[in-house]
Amino acid sequence: MPYLLTNATLATMEPASTPFGLVEDGAVAVADGRIAWCGPRTGLPPQFSGLGAVDLGGRLVTPGLIDCHTHVVFGGDRAREFELRLEGASYEQIAREGGGIVSTVLATRAAGETNLLSEALTRVDPMIAEGVTTLEIKSGYGLSIADEIKMLRVARQIGRARSIRVITSYLAAHAVPPEYEGRADDYLDEVVLPGLDAAFAEGLVDAVDGFCEGIAFSPEQIERVFSRAETLGLPIKLHAEQLSNLGGAALAARYKGLSADHLEYLDVEGVEAMAKTGTVAVLLPGAFYTLRETQVPPVQALRDAGVPIVVATDCNPGSSPLNSLLLALNMACTLFQLTPEEALAGVTRNAARALGLADAGIIRSGCRADLAVWAVSRPAELAYRIGANPLYRRIHAGVLLS
Repeated sequence: MPYLLTNATLATMEPASTPFGLVEDGAVAVADGRIAWCGPRTGLPPQFSGLGAVDLGGRLVTPGLIDCHTHVVFGGDRAREFELRLEGASYEQIAREGGGIVSTVLATRAAGETNLLSEALTRVDPMIAEGVTTLEIKSGYGLSIADEIKMLRVARQIGRARSIRVITSYLAAHAVPPEYEGRADDYLDEVVLPGLDAAFAEGLVDAVDGFCEGIAFSPEQIERVFSRAETLGLPIKLHAEQLSNLGGAALAARYKGLSADHLEYLDVEGVEAMAKTGTVAVLLPGAFYTLRETQVPPVQALRDAGVPIVVATDCNPGSSPLNSLLLALNMACTLFQLTPEEALAGVTRNAARALGLADAGIIRSGCRADLAVWAVSRPAELAYRIGANPLYRRIHAGVLLS
């Protein structure tokens, strides 16, 4: 039934208005899973005045949070690598010696869909409990056609098992599996490209991703994947400039990519290329922190060029075992010097852009009624607190949840 949220402070995240798009003493009318109207309570149109009201007691309402870069479906763990890094081993060294992504591949291949789903839900549930209403999930730990499809099927099951919107990304171009060592191009020919066709035919793919790095794939190899995605009409995104600068962000921009992610080693040319095509910058402070990186992404250059900045958890077993988007907000402000408003935009309005969603990430008439209600007095508190979860209620597709 339609209803009205009243006595609320709205952080609409509308750009170019008040900070955070703030509306004091606001109201939101919800009908058919969407926002029918929002604004100051005094401006409520007569047709909504008779709706059943939910009094929020002056609490803050934001768009539901969006985690637009995760790897939550995987088998096993990599706690031993955490120890090795503390002993001085680098991420690249661990990967070249058979650890890293490849170790997770072996565990993921050995796990069935039921186990993968059960384990993934233990990571997703805390995200939901922090107000996340949309979640991107990548494949990339199967590295065979059957196992990549298995991961994507599990990702779709998460969206059915929980009240959360799931967007999938095909990431078979994540690493070269052991059986193809030294034969990356053969792996692309025999697994990545035909696997993409098969997953697309099954309706499992919303976007295509890759890892453009010295320990993964060259720009020329990634371009082959992007070309196939373009043929299928799928948007692309890219892990780029995390460990070095190979020009991956500029490559993503040439394909009008939704996003380029990580970006610690992004240069001016990459920033300019992204600005021209509207490719957004996804910053992943969890990986920066875990790998003890010292090269900070060029945040000021991105600001100056008008490139939208996004924040995500990068939840994965190796480089970012983080499943708290609220903590990622604090880390983005503390480590990258984002403002609290930039950080919140990075998990709402701009995160929606990173997924190609026009109906989420903002409180606006016509958008999905994906909302989070917080027991805080001002939006900056969401980035300010460490280890706190002030979520009061979560609303997914118009459904009021506890």
